[in-house]
Amino acid sequence: MTHDEAVAWAERWIADWNRRDVEAVLAHFADDVEFCSPLVVSVTGEPSGVVRGRDALRDYWTRALAERPDLHFDLDDVNVGVDAIAIHYRNAGRRATEVAVFGTDGQVARGWGLYGA
Repeated sequence: MTHDEAVAWAERWIADWNRRDVEAVLAHFADDVEFCSPLVVSVTGEPSGVVRGRDALRDYWTRALAERPDLHFDLDDVNVGVDAIAIHYRNAGRRATEVAVFGTDGQVARGWGLYGA
């Protein structure tokens, strides 16, 4: 993935979130995705912080959105790796990074949410 392609992907991802369109966000993710975030613990009670599978991810994100009616992402930067990108953004002034690792089908196979204080 080129840097321009990564920025375009991140911009779509941000726009999907800002519309609060969980299904559009999920369309970027594989059926067997694994997503890790410290927020998983507080939203779902899953102590590992890991969500496995698109259906579980849908449930997590739907519940998280219900708890955060003011959610709005502002894109800061995008970094490109080998089959991976890091999206740096702000939500209500709080800095965050999402890492997306892509499978051979072009969908996110594994993701991480990393959040500032």
